[in-house]
Amino acid sequence: MDKLVIEGGRPLSGTIRIHGAKNAALPILAASLLAEGTVRLSNVPHLLDIEVMLSILGRLGSKCKHELETVTVDTSSANSFHVPEDLMKQMRSSIFLMGPLLARFGEVTIYQPGGCAIGERKIDLHLQGLQALGAEIEESNDKIHCRASRLIGTDIHLDFASVGATENIMMAAATALGTTVLTNAAREPEIQDLQHFLNKMGANIIGAGTDTITIHGVERLTPCEYEIIPDRIVAGTVMIAAAVTRGSVTLTKTNPSHLTSLIHVLKRAGVQTSVCNDIINISCMSRPKAVERIVTSPYPSFPTDLQSQVMVLLSLADGFSVMKETVFEGRFKHVEELSRMGADISTDLNYAFIRGVQRIYGATVEATDLRAGAALVIAGLAAQGTTVVEQVHHIDRGYDRIENMFQGLGARIYRQSPVPKPLDLAN
Repeated sequence: MDKLVIEGGRPLSGTIRIHGAKNAALPILAASLLAEGTVRLSNVPHLLDIEVMLSILGRLGSKCKHELETVTVDTSSANSFHVPEDLMKQMRSSIFLMGPLLARFGEVTIYQPGGCAIGERKIDLHLQGLQALGAEIEESNDKIHCRASRLIGTDIHLDFASVGATENIMMAAATALGTTVLTNAAREPEIQDLQHFLNKMGANIIGAGTDTITIHGVERLTPCEYEIIPDRIVAGTVMIAAAVTRGSVTLTKTNPSHLTSLIHVLKRAGVQTSVCNDIINISCMSRPKAVERIVTSPYPSFPTDLQSQVMVLLSLADGFSVMKETVFEGRFKHVEELSRMGADISTDLNYAFIRGVQRIYGATVEATDLRAGAALVIAGLAAQGTTVVEQVHHIDRGYDRIENMFQGLGARIYRQSPVPKPLDLAN
């Protein structure tokens, strides 16, 4: 397994362009199955999760290419509704294929998806939504089969504002007969991006970004070209890293309106933040201040995907901070690793209590999931001495070569790959 080796203590400085959003690209790639022909997507990053999704689409019969930051998917030869179990176990976002495959082929076979171990993430809401649209569902162990001769629009209320369930229902209902009204829908920018993509293919959807989305089913969709939005979590990670290292960084190709809650937290911590169009400037020349209370919650509140990164900032802040995690119950696994670097953090159920320290120190730590891994990289950038982050494959799921990103801002960070064992020619 690859490792990241980081020599900390250097302020980040310079300009960085933020790549496209993984969490927008994945459902949009799945939605490409709704239209027969070639979809062309730009601003698509090279990430492990993206490659897994393209592999799945290929196994379903589509023809896919990923050159530079452009993906082309020709779905005209797609001929299977059976999502391969081996690939589905690698990535939770493979669940997005349920709605499009059901809409196109009238049935779909999937398995319980894999992904980061950050707590229980059931797919009940996905299944309930598709069932409401007319799907018959059979479950056997990890295998799930859905069938519908024709999906019919209806009113659906989500018990929880699930991003994935919202997107799956939108895709399934786009070509259903009649109108679907989805209430208590998730409001994330990635859902708005999916609506824009589907509408560009000919769908009739309004309301994304609010808690009520109305989908007027259309007969068919046609392929299009589309640009993926910037990744707000990658942007937030860089912003926090700049503040933690007492640096000065300019981010380009961002959407500051997607980062309002983080910008508010950084300002409370004394970090200098300015915004102009799609450019964000971050500067922090002195020790940040503690933030009394931060609560993660669905968008537009503070995102759970930035909780671990901000905890690094609070670990070095002047004073005592409290974080409450309300989205995933298993998202404090990075606390033990940060504590090994000298952070003073204690937890109680879904609360983290952080007493800021003057400095943290390099250590060998393990990325337990995608965002925890990003937090440990940030900690390594700020720490005295050398930090080694193991299990980098988690980080590669959401950051396009994170070491190159930070090297461009002056960090001393490099990837260390295992040396292949020599062949035993004697045998």
